[in-house]
Amino acid sequence: MAPPRTYRAEALTLKKTSLGEADLMLTLYTRESGILRAVAKGARRSTSKLVGHLEPLTLTRLSLARGRNLDIITQAQIVENFTPLKSDLTGITKGLYVAELVDGFGSEDHANEALFQLALDTLQVIAQDPAAELPLLCFQLHLLDVSGLRPELDCCAECRTPLEPEQHRFSPNGGGTFCLDCTPEDASLRPLSLRALKVLRLLRRSRISNLPTLPLDPPLIQELKSILSNTVQYWMDKEIRSNAFLEHLQHWSKTEVKS
Repeated sequence: MAPPRTYRAEALTLKKTSLGEADLMLTLYTRESGILRAVAKGARRSTSKLVGHLEPLTLTRLSLARGRNLDIITQAQIVENFTPLKSDLTGITKGLYVAELVDGFGSEDHANEALFQLALDTLQVIAQDPAAELPLLCFQLHLLDVSGLRPELDCCAECRTPLEPEQHRFSPNGGGTFCLDCTPEDASLRPLSLRALKVLRLLRRSRISNLPTLPLDPPLIQELKSILSNTVQYWMDKEIRSNAFLEHLQHWSKTEVKS
């Protein structure tokens, strides 16, 4: 039996690209079927009813018609615009980082309700406090979890021995933590402080919508950022383009504070 000609979807717009004279090509993450690439015909015309509805980091309810190659967006209703996030440079940069990772870890024609909700919760939390460091760290760790790539943080990923304090290392490509006795040939091992391990374990147990208040000093934040960004980049198997701008922005913000 052929699928219906038209259907509806709830979607978070991840990115848009101009197509032809007035159309838009959109990459969407949908609750119902994961990654969806669709066309909004005439959406760049000022008279289009779709104007403003399909901006990146916008949650919409869509009506679509199945096309020969790409489906066509016929109607869009905004559910959540994340306006506070988009009005802050740091907030929107972090939001676009979230969108790029969702695009990288999501699959076409494969729903992942946990990933969809994680993305929405993360954008909401970032909008409340764009400068906070924990939400993006928590997002990356939970992103690995809901994608079936949860790193081992309690025992050695090789010999399964429970970890002793300060007797461990971390491998982005090896599945998590390793004891000092195990050194797999193909695992890229790096130091992991006990403080960083404790924070990672705490974030793993926490909901992103209810994060604890933690006093994180700059060296610890940098260690956590490096561990998690290197891990997600390894599994994406490509450079995370928005990460470079995010790092530049955060460096610029620190320089401005010092001056």
